[in-house]
Amino acid sequence: MSKKPLLQFQNVSFQYNENNDYVLKDINFTLNQGEWVSIVGHNGSGKSTLAKLIAGIEHDFEGDILIEQSSIKNTEFTAFRHHIGIVFQNPDNQFVGSTVKYDVAFGLENKCVSYEEMHAIVPDVLKDVDMHDKQNHEPTALSGGQKQRVAIAGVLALKPKLIILDEATSMLDPEGKKEILSMIQKLNQVHGVTVLSITHDLSEVVSSDRVIVLNKGAVALSGTVNDIFTHAETLTAYGLDMPFEMRIAKLLGLQKGFLTYDELLECLS
Repeated sequence: MSKKPLLQFQNVSFQYNENNDYVLKDINFTLNQGEWVSIVGHNGSGKSTLAKLIAGIEHDFEGDILIEQSSIKNTEFTAFRHHIGIVFQNPDNQFVGSTVKYDVAFGLENKCVSYEEMHAIVPDVLKDVDMHDKQNHEPTALSGGQKQRVAIAGVLALKPKLIILDEATSMLDPEGKKEILSMIQKLNQVHGVTVLSITHDLSEVVSSDRVIVLNKGAVALSGTVNDIFTHAETLTAYGLDMPFEMRIAKLLGLQKGFLTYDELLECLS
């Protein structure tokens, strides 16, 4: 059974004012329920502006953006914001509670969720992100990866239909980044959470269902992970760094296309 479209960009273009060049030009893509789509591009490619349009931070765009096949144009932001949860680059900017559990409960309080419901929801989402044992800790005392897990739990508690990760792992060390991406993969595959990941790091797209590459405000490439990595030279020309495994494979003259760490070891054995 085909999945229903959750988010659709239809010929979307955007400029910050009439005297500026277009930041986004004729963007078209569809994100279906339960998918993980990554949008990747170098700084200045238009990724952040695209996220602002989805979140309703910017409004005056050409074309149309649909959420569950309904246009967001001329619609009050409050009418569709409950569909979307955003996890930003710096989790410290999202913390408001004195402990992890109070921070996760904050958004629920704003939605006037009853104490009994909050008491059930908060432990569940903390278990989903493997932070239940830290529920009484102060968020500021956590590691970078743990902070980002709490930020994601706060979003999950509100049960959004779409989670946007806006450079959500860029401030983490390699181990923290790996943990967060593994957790997102679990939420997507096991719990059916729809994910839109916005990043400049090609190593973060490997678990995606599809990848969209932005360059100079336009869709330059679109396809599966394997499709995208067959264009290694083009990606490099767009200012994107290839994952370590693929850089090594290229130096050794091994296969083209996407290559995991284990596949690289197998090629070398």
